[in-house]
Amino acid sequence: QVQLVEAGGGLVQAGGSLRLSCAASGDAFSRLRMGWFRQDPGKEREFVAYISWSASSTFYADSVKGRFSISRDNAKYTVYLQMNSLKPEDTAVYYCAANPRGFYSSPNYDYWGQGTQVTVSS
Repeated sequence: QVQLVEAGGGLVQAGGSLRLSCAASGDAFSRLRMGWFRQDPGKEREFVAYISWSASSTFYADSVKGRFSISRDNAKYTVYLQMNSLKPEDTAVYYCAANPRGFYSSPNYDYWGQGTQVTVSS
C-alpha cells in the first residue's frame, strides 16, 4: 500500500512560481512511476506530467511544456512539480498519483493523493 501526500499549493500571481511536493509512504517508491494531474470543478481530471521510476523519462502535457518540470528524489520518497510562468488557466486542484495501470497520461493509477489547491490570479 502506498500513501501520497501533496504540499506546496497556494495563491500566486500570474507569472509567478510554485513548487509542489508529493511525499510517499510505503515500500518500493523507487520502483514507482509517478504522475501529476489537475482538476477543475466540473471538469475531467487532466494529465500534467509523468516521471519514470529512474527519472530517465519525463513527459508533459502540451499546455505546461516548457513551464513545468517534474523531478523525484527516491532517497526522500518524494516527487516534485516545479511550476513557473503560471497562468490563471493553471488554477486547479493538483494531484500526484503512483503506478499507472495503462498509458501514463490516462488517470488510471493505483494510488492518489488528496490534492492541493493552486490558484493563479490575473
